[in-house]
Amino acid sequence: MTGSARQTGNDRQRLGVYGIARDVEGRILLVRAATYLTVAGRWFLPGGGVEHGETPADALRREIREETGLAVGTVALLGALSDTWPMPDGTLLHTVRLVYRLEQWSGSLRDEARGSSDRAAWFSPSELESVRLVRYVRDALARFDDIPLRSSPG
Repeated sequence: MTGSARQTGNDRQRLGVYGIARDVEGRILLVRAATYLTVAGRWFLPGGGVEHGETPADALRREIREETGLAVGTVALLGALSDTWPMPDGTLLHTVRLVYRLEQWSGSLRDEARGSSDRAAWFSPSELESVRLVRYVRDALARFDDIPLRSSPG
């Protein structure tokens, strides 16, 4: 099966897009996982899954508008991350994450009403040490934004 994804047993693959945004004060934009998720209460980069037929950049703009209320203009692809995570139902989820720099946006920050996140906020790099982050966020910030962080609290 050259060139195609193989799915065996409870394995699943997902393509996601995420953005690193820094405001004029150098703070990083994060969103908090909603209470129904397995990572509830942890913070992650705004973004999410790419829908069938959607371009990654369009998916990123849609997800950020949904999660933060911000309208994103220019984006620049920084690179990709890949990880696996065991789900409660026994599925091994493999996520390929395309990480972008958000270079311009407009609008007022607001929390998502009903979705995968329940809060949006800006954090200074020093505040990130005490924030409960989803695992991939530390990798993304260290690799693409020169913010090395210690292991996640709590």
